[in-house]
Amino acid sequence: MRVPASSDSNSGGKNLVVYDEPTSVLGLRRSPSPAAVEEKPLVSATSGVDNQFPSDDHAMRSMDWDSIMRELELDDDSTPNLKPNFPPPAHFAVVDSPLPGFPDHLNPAEYGYDNNNEGGGFDIIEDLIRVVDCVESDELQHAHVILSRLNQRLRSPTGRPLLRAAFYFKEALGSLLSGANRNQNRLTSWTEIVERIRAIKEFSGISPIPLFSHFTANQTILDSLHQSSSPFAHIVDFEIGFGGQYASLMREIAEKSSVTGGFLRVTAVVPEELAVETRLVKENLAQFAADLKIRFQIDFVLMRTFEMLSFKAIRFVEGERTVVLISPVIFRRLNGISGFVNDLRRVSPNVVVFVDSEGWNGISGAGSFQREFVSGLEFYTMVLESLDASAPNGDLVKKIIEALVLKPKILAAVEAAAANKRQGGGEMTWREAFCAAGMRMVPLSHFVDFQAECLVEKAQVRGFHVSKRQGELVLCWHGRPLVATSAWRF
Repeated sequence: MRVPASSDSNSGGKNLVVYDEPTSVLGLRRSPSPAAVEEKPLVSATSGVDNQFPSDDHAMRSMDWDSIMRELELDDDSTPNLKPNFPPPAHFAVVDSPLPGFPDHLNPAEYGYDNNNEGGGFDIIEDLIRVVDCVESDELQHAHVILSRLNQRLRSPTGRPLLRAAFYFKEALGSLLSGANRNQNRLTSWTEIVERIRAIKEFSGISPIPLFSHFTANQTILDSLHQSSSPFAHIVDFEIGFGGQYASLMREIAEKSSVTGGFLRVTAVVPEELAVETRLVKENLAQFAADLKIRFQIDFVLMRTFEMLSFKAIRFVEGERTVVLISPVIFRRLNGISGFVNDLRRVSPNVVVFVDSEGWNGISGAGSFQREFVSGLEFYTMVLESLDASAPNGDLVKKIIEALVLKPKILAAVEAAAANKRQGGGEMTWREAFCAAGMRMVPLSHFVDFQAECLVEKAQVRGFHVSKRQGELVLCWHGRPLVATSAWRF
């Protein structure tokens, strides 16, 4: 049953530092860089907390990945143990205009990767995949032996992007075998939280990847809200992070609602290990809304609660315009995509915004652990290459971003892929499930395109470009998709 809309009260208190994203790409163009945005004080994180949460305090050429897979014989039917054996991903199939690829005659050695021990690359990848095979076949003792050998060769995340990515994926496999993955991603102190926030801010300052995700999603949300005369908006967010992306959205809502008044309500579905951060997110966003003089309310729903009750765990209000913001994270947590989408249809949101910033490529829940592992290794190698192009060699900021932003994502992705293997996977890709439930893609506005192009132009890093594929807006690195945003409606 729907209830009348209401507002939330705000409180003040001690200060912490949290990053504040610019309003739009237009704001970016008026400033030296996103990193130069003034830091904003955070109000007290000691009040108004939901009871269910605990209260404890340069341009580098891209690697020819296909050649590497051929060199490892991963495309050879004669080596079934190592072959991923999956078709070209449907998620990023080119529909509009083709993007430049890499000629088959290019030699991977030209990019610094050769098939010998001194070059260090092919045999390391091969060993990583063997560990994955052992995990899939429950040969855990053999997995530990191979992993021990890798630990001797990969002692630190140094060298070229492939080796650094291999190091982080090796660490993720080690944590998976020891059962420590989730604990490694849990932030237990305000110091750790602030350090990660600073790392995210630095990432936004040197790379277009984070802001592309946020700006395209926000503008799609705003386009939907502008089509309604209702001043009440409700966003159901399945990956809120630290909530910095809502700064620009709130400013836009405040400007558009200066006469009629506006009310933004957010329901964030969060995993249990992010319980400490939820207090910070709630207090910071509430204070930000108060400064802008807009009515704001945020509620949190634990992932385990959502897994039991689905959308019945979320309060919907009559007269609100509902937007659901999702990413591959939710599909990796749930056993079955189609069930989630069918429940989503019953809610009948005004628009569903799907942002893939993990290179998920439409992999179905039935995908093997090996397939998802290889896809993730390729994706994060490309992310690291783009990071090298965005920051000078030896830059300490780059190392901080890798350790505090990318490494946790890799740990979570490997854990989720292994969990999906244990659960037996699912039966559809997310796109197939969307279409089967009667969802249709909504064209993104020209202003979304404009913001994306301006963002890449602002980054001034050769190799990034924007493309449209199957109705999605895609940020690419040398033709490889890094982020894809699309909008859907029932």
